[in-house]
Amino acid sequence: MNKLLMAVLLAFGGAVGTVPQPAAAADIVVVRTEPPPLRDEAVPDARRGYVWAPGYWRWNGNRYVWMRGHWMRARHGYYWRPSTWESRGDRWQMQHGGWVRGDGDRDNDGIPNRVDRDRDNDGVPNRYDARPNNPDRR
Repeated sequence: MNKLLMAVLLAFGGAVGTVPQPAAAADIVVVRTEPPPLRDEAVPDARRGYVWAPGYWRWNGNRYVWMRGHWMRARHGYYWRPSTWESRGDRWQMQHGGWVRGDGDRDNDGIPNRVDRDRDNDGVPNRYDARPNNPDRR
């Protein structure tokens, strides 16, 4: 039955000229030209219960288009990771912004905060550090 269903879908997709793609494949954006520098945005005063999602450059298929920053309702236990472009050799790949669990890797050392023994990388283990999230401590 599954083989028959797959054959029908492929035949229909071939007749129309498209084959359905997984949603994740459609979200990957790779461009040959470097994005422009980020714009300076005036961030409005903080709003209780909301987080600021900063603006970013989006590729519309032909050129970069600026997407303005905006407020989003905060999600308890999560923080917002903004959209960025990463260099991949001679190409640029979009890393879409999204919500990340609060026990994520805030210091970007590859270790989730829930198991990180030195979150601020100051050489003092968290259990002996009076301020374990202060990277300026020396």
